[in-house]
Amino acid sequence: LRHPTNKIQVERCKSRCISSSALTITENENAAKLHKMPPKEELKFGVTFSPHMLTISYSAESGWSAPEIVPYGPLSISPAASCLNYGMTCFEGMKAYRALNGESNSEKNEQEPDLRLFRPDLNMERLTTSMERLSLPGHDFDNEELITCIKKLISLDQKYIPGGEGYSLYLRPNVIAMSDNLGLANPTSLILYVVTSPVGPYYKSGFKPVRLLCETKYVRAVKGGTGDKKVGGNYAPTMLPAKEAAMKGYDQVLWLLDGEITEVGAMNVFFVLQKEGGGIEIVTPPLSRGDILPGVTRRSIVELTQQWKGYDMIERNISMEEVVKSIENNTLLEAFGAGTAAVVSPIECIHYNGQDLNIPATGDVTKKIWNDLMDIQYGKNEDHPWSVKVH
Repeated sequence: LRHPTNKIQVERCKSRCISSSALTITENENAAKLHKMPPKEELKFGVTFSPHMLTISYSAESGWSAPEIVPYGPLSISPAASCLNYGMTCFEGMKAYRALNGESNSEKNEQEPDLRLFRPDLNMERLTTSMERLSLPGHDFDNEELITCIKKLISLDQKYIPGGEGYSLYLRPNVIAMSDNLGLANPTSLILYVVTSPVGPYYKSGFKPVRLLCETKYVRAVKGGTGDKKVGGNYAPTMLPAKEAAMKGYDQVLWLLDGEITEVGAMNVFFVLQKEGGGIEIVTPPLSRGDILPGVTRRSIVELTQQWKGYDMIERNISMEEVVKSIENNTLLEAFGAGTAAVVSPIECIHYNGQDLNIPATGDVTKKIWNDLMDIQYGKNEDHPWSVKVH
């Protein structure tokens, strides 16, 4: 986490950095009318929004303004704003959970429910590095101060967190450049805002293995670009390849760079392989080249599986040629994508060089990772440091 490191920085942050103690709340008087919560079984991802949002403005003259929680609604943006004209925007995806730790139905929990965040420090860390890559000012704010403001937002709209495994409140922190100037220049004003959306399980009836189209024409990111940052410009160019894949009957795109596998759709990817000398290897492409997003779920899976006995968790390059060979040799045991939305998504097929390559799904490793992460995210493993209480 980033904190002021000397007296000058401390004094500067007192007046210019994000301060949770200055937070003000304006409650939405029309919440019940305008933000009706549908039955949780009918929730669709990113469609229903909670009644409030967090906003914090930045200007070069004044630094970060006092945070405000206000009724959910449109933002006022100049047509010349940098975010609209030059894609100067970055964001995060994270979730809040209603704990399932055996006390969730108690009278106390009805009044003060046990609400959890999953590793929010990593989301804040990634947000600041994304801002820095886009040359957005104010990226040196105190991450814990923003997390505290987000916790206040969650507490205010806690009724919009559906209960049950697979259900959560999706959080979307977003930073957009607001400079009212068509010149291509470093922005001097920003808005950081957070909206929330109640969501259900990514797959309504258990795991739904996905079919992938290996993309050989387009690339998602390159070395030296922004592939390892969560910036808006990374996502718009993927829409056409995803549309073309869907038209051919595939769910997602498997991205390559110089023949090496990088990501699947907007997720990180893992392969489970039988080693020649015995044992099982879990492989995910490395972050060292700078073209792969350092996903929070990815990092969590790497750290969890490094503790498993009988498995070797390895971050290394893996090519489609290796995948093809491992399928032919029956040494590819399973494969899956990983990200905040789906958590884990088993892969049952990869289309490559005109052939559908079938992969066993859903495997034991995928299931165990799902169960281990669910236990942490929903507070069943109450003392785990990755599960952060909101209250």
